[in-house]
Amino acid sequence: MMRHATILTLLLALTLAGACGGKEQSATATAQSSQAITLSPEQLGELGAQIQKNPDRAEELLTHHGFTPESFERAIRQVTEDPKASRRYAAAYRRASA
Repeated sequence: MMRHATILTLLLALTLAGACGGKEQSATATAQSSQAITLSPEQLGELGAQIQKNPDRAEELLTHHGFTPESFERAIRQVTEDPKASRRYAAAYRRASA
């Protein structure tokens, strides 16, 4: 189960990086990314599910939450380092994906 969640998270991060790659960021997005909001594992899971459902809006969704693709990936990696947080992320992701 944990391995499945980790693989799913990494696939999401790779999909996100591909969807957002090569696009210039506005000054606003850059400023927001330096002050990225710390989201709970549940909020990150919900955001990940939104991005998965709407990959064409990935950059907009990330910017709205103060992330760049790189900072979002770092946040997810931090969550996956903690088994309890990883389970919370995966559960929220599944709920939001349904």
